[in-house]
Amino acid sequence: MIYFVGAGSGAADLITVRGARLLREADAIIYAGSLVSEELLHERREGALVYNSAYMTLDEVIEVMVEMEKQQKMTVRLHTGDPSLYGAIREQMDRLDELGFAYDICPGVSSFSAAAAALKAEYTLPSVSQSVIITRMAGRTPVPELESIRRFAAHQCTMVIFLSASLTEKLQEELLEGGYQENTPVAIVYRASWPDEKIIRCTVGTLHESALHHEITRHALIVVGDFLGDEYETSLLYDPAFSTGYREAKK
Repeated sequence: MIYFVGAGSGAADLITVRGARLLREADAIIYAGSLVSEELLHERREGALVYNSAYMTLDEVIEVMVEMEKQQKMTVRLHTGDPSLYGAIREQMDRLDELGFAYDICPGVSSFSAAAAALKAEYTLPSVSQSVIITRMAGRTPVPELESIRRFAAHQCTMVIFLSASLTEKLQEELLEGGYQENTPVAIVYRASWPDEKIIRCTVGTLHESALHHEITRHALIVVGDFLGDEYETSLLYDPAFSTGYREAKK
């Protein structure tokens, strides 16, 4: 059996209980070595094979899985964060479907959740933003035209931007041209939940300068929006004048 497991956002103890159990049981572990903490490999079973996918092609990853399946052994494909976000798992699953091999997915804590925790922030504040756009800049790999940063910026909601720390000059330009004001709050969260986590608070207008000053070029999320500010309305759910299915409004 093959399991795609989300390693969590960085800190080894943020993997799920299920994910940790699967790691301990695996006969082979293929992990995203450039992003996953090697501390997670310390409790692997004796004799478990370990492969670093940072040095592997898709074909090589599938070859390992196929060989383990032939031996009726268990493989864990350990992805950073949650596998469903920028995990490139669809192409692996399609190959396995073609070969007739079964697999399962164990979700993980995404770095966008860890970034909010590091910031002690709530992405969805009443009267400020009730939507979160998770996206990335177009770089060496493109994004669909309708999903450009500039187009998304027009919504003025919370934006969490992956894989773009090396593109902050162009990102700043796109955010401004899309409609964000120069004083819109921004946070650059470097390696959220890792021991060397770093938070840089700035604005859309100072984003590129701040990234340069702190030498941030990778392993960082960039979060944008007024949820980082001080103004918001309290939730109606807990307003005494608001009735719910569990309590009556107080007059």
